[in-house]
Amino acid sequence: MSKSVIPPTPGRKDYTEDALYRIQAEKNAEPIFHRDDPFILFGEWMADARNLEVNDSNAMALATVDPSGDPDVRMVLLKSFDERGFVFYTNNESEKGKQLYHNQTAALCFHWKSLRRQVRVRGSAVPVSEAESDAYFHSRAIGSQIGAAASDQSRPLESREFLESRIRDLEHQHKDETVIPRPPHWGGWRVIPDSIEFWRDRPFRLHDRMLFSGKDGAWQKSRLFP
Repeated sequence: MSKSVIPPTPGRKDYTEDALYRIQAEKNAEPIFHRDDPFILFGEWMADARNLEVNDSNAMALATVDPSGDPDVRMVLLKSFDERGFVFYTNNESEKGKQLYHNQTAALCFHWKSLRRQVRVRGSAVPVSEAESDAYFHSRAIGSQIGAAASDQSRPLESREFLESRIRDLEHQHKDETVIPRPPHWGGWRVIPDSIEFWRDRPFRLHDRMLFSGKDGAWQKSRLFP
């Protein structure tokens, strides 16, 4: 089998004539060490992402560890955040759910290509309350509720037709309802950070990196080499 070789990159694309780049360059000229609370800074960056990122500004890579110690990663959606941490929802019988119950540590990565920014989070993961899971589940469209109830996430599926048949059965069962019972295996997780690192693109790969470390609001911040 012939080997595919990726040629050396001659240099990064020159974005300087791009209007969006010029707007973002002006933002990136502002200091990023003016915030002592990482959640305040994250909120500002997320607001920018909602305005400028084309798709799924709340998308994040979630990394977990399986019982063998091997890493696993996938994209999920951030649904809320505050000073307690970052919340997402999943089927807890999925691979990520089982991995989180086995080893309650996680890492997150947000990458906003349009803004040329990245945020990395590392910390512990804990289930959110039943009330929080109920409230979010019932805020979803009825089709999403049925989809969550129908899917045995991560497990083998004999055919697409089997899944669609299960969905039709649930749609008929709940045809006159706007909410359905939340499946007991479906719920939220909160990643409580030990560290949050902010990265932004700068010319010639001399990027800005700011690391917040600590717990319970006692944050220390430091600049890192690019």
